[in-house]
Amino acid sequence: MRRLPQALARADTLDAGIQKTVAHESAYKQVTGRAQYLDDIPEPPDMLHLATVGAAQACALIENIELDAARCAPGVVDIITQADIPGSPDVSPVFHGDLLLAGECVDYVGQPVVAIAATTLEAARRACAQVKVRYRAQQPRLSVQEALNQKDLVLPSQTLRCGDVDTAIANADHQLRGDIYLRGQEHFYLEGQISIAVPNEDGGVRVYSSSQHPAEVQKLVAQVLAVPLHRVQAEVRRMGGAFGGKESQAAALACMAAVFAVRNQRPVKYRMPRRDDMTQTGKRHDFWNQYRVGFDRDGVIRGVEMDLAALCGHSADLSDGVVDRAMFHADNAYFYPAARISGHRCRTNTVSNTAFRGFGGPQGMVAAEAMLDDIARALGADPLDVRKRNLYRGNRNTTPYGQTLDEELLPLIEQLEQTADYRNRRQQIRAFNASSARIKKGIALTPVKFGISFTSKHLNQAGALLHIYADGSIHVSHGGTEMGQGLHTKIAQIVARGFGVDLARVHVAATATDQVPNASPTAASAGTDLNGMAALNAVNTLKQRLLEHAAETYRADIEQIGIRDDQCWIGERAIPFNELIKGAYLARVSLSATGFYRTPGIGYDRAAARGRPFLYFATGAAASEVEVDLYTGEYRVTRVDILHDVGDSLNPAIDLGQVEGGFVQGMGWLTSEELLWNERGQILSNSPANYKIPTAGDVPEVFNVDFFNRSHLAGKADEETVFRSKAVGEPPLMLAISVWCALRDACASLADYRFSPPLGVPATPEQVYFCARAAKNFAEAQS
Repeated sequence: MRRLPQALARADTLDAGIQKTVAHESAYKQVTGRAQYLDDIPEPPDMLHLATVGAAQACALIENIELDAARCAPGVVDIITQADIPGSPDVSPVFHGDLLLAGECVDYVGQPVVAIAATTLEAARRACAQVKVRYRAQQPRLSVQEALNQKDLVLPSQTLRCGDVDTAIANADHQLRGDIYLRGQEHFYLEGQISIAVPNEDGGVRVYSSSQHPAEVQKLVAQVLAVPLHRVQAEVRRMGGAFGGKESQAAALACMAAVFAVRNQRPVKYRMPRRDDMTQTGKRHDFWNQYRVGFDRDGVIRGVEMDLAALCGHSADLSDGVVDRAMFHADNAYFYPAARISGHRCRTNTVSNTAFRGFGGPQGMVAAEAMLDDIARALGADPLDVRKRNLYRGNRNTTPYGQTLDEELLPLIEQLEQTADYRNRRQQIRAFNASSARIKKGIALTPVKFGISFTSKHLNQAGALLHIYADGSIHVSHGGTEMGQGLHTKIAQIVARGFGVDLARVHVAATATDQVPNASPTAASAGTDLNGMAALNAVNTLKQRLLEHAAETYRADIEQIGIRDDQCWIGERAIPFNELIKGAYLARVSLSATGFYRTPGIGYDRAAARGRPFLYFATGAAASEVEVDLYTGEYRVTRVDILHDVGDSLNPAIDLGQVEGGFVQGMGWLTSEELLWNERGQILSNSPANYKIPTAGDVPEVFNVDFFNRSHLAGKADEETVFRSKAVGEPPLMLAISVWCALRDACASLADYRFSPPLGVPATPEQVYFCARAAKNFAEAQS
């Protein structure tokens, strides 16, 4: 059963080209198999294929590498170690330590040590088995707790402060402490990591990459080759999923392929088999979160202290920003009058963890929601009531880092509370649990408040290049990348709406660094906000030229001229758009323009830990109901109701897909996707056989999604986003926290809802079983 947003029903009555249910621009190609991904490109006969030798130790010195047998292996063309890299071997996105190939030592099991190019991938992999590496093993550090004890951090800890925390907690009516360990998550994109490099005659290379950040691919390839940036072009047509896993870590494949391409003057493909991909690429960060909270008799928080410790891996990668965002979202939707929130970036001998949808935000939010549940159980109150009492509202609207909220979540939550029939269902669940010995039900309604903007200010910029050809067709290039989320479709709609022409006129090109330079990654849910505004800026430039041309040509007042419905209107006279363009070309009017946008009004002082890192907040809420089998720990998600604020949706169907998909992916992280390593630091969950992502059978039986309906966005967001839309990429993932809370709620029923039993992430059946046992033991001890 699936109830669709009302916006889908009314979409065809809205303006043409935007706020309309338009199919994804590649949907037909993807369904029919015509959409071309990198591995679909026909291979020239001289193409080389790459494979790497991964380290067998998590922490060791390299004493010797024996390559003779591999050099003689059939099909082998070239072999390199770190010493053969012409430029810098460091391919870190921000800091240092991410090496293309290991040098004197290795820092995690699977770290590439040797790379081999052969005529086929199979030949390259067979040759890798012939390489002998001798190590001098050292003691690895594998856990957050070990790193904290040894004060081994990839970067210094940071703290957000507001108010007198210790006094606020001490003077509160009640105090609680708690902690929770959240495991990471494998990106599990359908298209694995892959890159193709084609050398050119000038010592440079063109790289085709499955990357969210072509500009960074260009920069790092240039650094590795020791050539200027203009010698490298990076291009991305589409990705078969990314979820953050191709923001920084795709660059290494492009760099490796480029080195071999230039060395051998042959095209090179580097495609990681799934097992190598899951071993050599980073995940969502594990977090160990601890809290101390003081609250009054109604559950209203007076003071909070939190420590958020992330398992970063052997290098920084993007961990600084990930932990920052976890700290920014450790309040989720709740006002902390006094707070001290610290973030720790722990170094371990594991693969360097990286961006994942939500970028640390989910890990911070789970800590907040676990704490609110604990407060409610301590008071014997309904968790929803405690949540509502602590929401940002009125003059309680300043975050611990000093940003004032314009958005209020209470109207949205109360609307969902009614449409999901939360109160009646809560009573029914209590009655059911009282009479059922084996099956227990649980329900939870949790909010999401997610900041939209890159927290690194310089990334909040975008460019676009727009051409109108003489036949009236429009060609758009922008800096964002398409990974299935519908960005290109939305950009085409924005351009069509901006001009007032048919959507069929607009074509969005592959993303390429020689079309739009210095572009930011497609991440932080800001792809449409940034690139849509840049494209609209270019549209407005060209549209003004066309209006001035029409005014001069037809001797009319420019104020009386408009373009709509694919025609130029001069009073009551309609000129077809392509006729207008032909006339402009003959009159030598430039029909090409660049666009640029930088997010206004944001800025964060990291030293002072104060500022406005986000332009606005995306908000939503979800109510989830579960059934738990106490004998086995198995469970079902029986119903989910979601109300999410997407502003004035640019494309309701695409936004619906993002909400549904994000929720299910978040549910996978919180319930079934378990990453495990052994005591040697070797990953155990390295294939679909031992890592469980959600399937169609895990989708809730009743899945109701609707968009929050209001006439305009709250605060400044309605003025400063493209056509008053709101970002929708990452926030829905965190709606799935309601499932985790509902599982805990079901187990808490065994203790008459007066105890919050510990439940890890992911909440596998084993975890749920032990959670229920803990609640039962508590109840027995109390009796």
